[in-house]
Amino acid sequence: MQPDTDMKYKDYYKTLDLTRKASADEIKQAYRRLARKYHPDINKSSDAEQKFKELGEAYEVLKDPEKRKAYDAIGSNYQTEENFTPPPEWNTQFSFHRANPGEFKHGFSDFFEELFGGGQFHTAQRRTATSFRARGEDIHAEITISLQEAYEGATKNITLNRPQFDQQGHSVLTPHTLHITIPKGILQGQRIRLEGQGGGGYGGAVSGDLYLKIRFAPHSLFTIKERDIYLDLPITCYEAALGAIITVPTLAGKVDVKIPPGSQGGSKLRLKGRGLSSNNKIGHQYIELHIVVPTPVTKEQKELFSKMAQVMPLNPRNHL
Repeated sequence: MQPDTDMKYKDYYKTLDLTRKASADEIKQAYRRLARKYHPDINKSSDAEQKFKELGEAYEVLKDPEKRKAYDAIGSNYQTEENFTPPPEWNTQFSFHRANPGEFKHGFSDFFEELFGGGQFHTAQRRTATSFRARGEDIHAEITISLQEAYEGATKNITLNRPQFDQQGHSVLTPHTLHITIPKGILQGQRIRLEGQGGGGYGGAVSGDLYLKIRFAPHSLFTIKERDIYLDLPITCYEAALGAIITVPTLAGKVDVKIPPGSQGGSKLRLKGRGLSSNNKIGHQYIELHIVVPTPVTKEQKELFSKMAQVMPLNPRNHL
């Protein structure tokens, strides 16, 4: 068939805001998102219906592996709305479904009908436009918890505004309170998925999911790296030299820690299992020693340091 007028090339990937490397899932998600946005029952702008038809045509091609393969075979050297003539016998190697001649009086573009001989999408669309259904959007949000809550697990109540459709089909933000369970040993950056707690579906379709990304509030004593907790512990030079038993904080409460004699600044001690642990994944607490040296003020104090230098001579820079 040769079109009566100049036929314009349609960039179906551009219509769906996709690249040519898009996966089947990405194509489906893009279509659902844009079809919901431009559906004439929802979007009252003058070009919404035309945009909706273009989305349906693009999806009809790209969702079908054979049609997509045939479309891709044309190449990507054409510009949108550029005059186009299909290469001779370009489609003889493909076996995509063609509709019966004359089945579609309108809906698809000349470009589509020239390549694929019509299709079934728009006929179904015209029959069921008033019963359009679309799954709700997934919502992504952050929730801030304390290290203590991550260590022990917790329950929290949160309120989010999520989109719902009213009786007129308009999207409105509705406050929604949820009771959240924080699993013991959860890590910063992990996500909690709450099925069906995202945006409301349209036309009776299911709601999307809610994904909560975990964020830790700063702690006054501890820092954290993945599952391990770190504490900077100040000790005196006497405790470092002679050794000591020192009480230190952990997320499970205070414990006594033995400082070995001759400890150096920057040394680390490990408290096994005192980090964020979950099932068989165990975190630890590391104590980094920070030696605090007193400042001699009186004559007696200065003489004591001088005598110590004579009795215990030390040159820490021998390697320099």
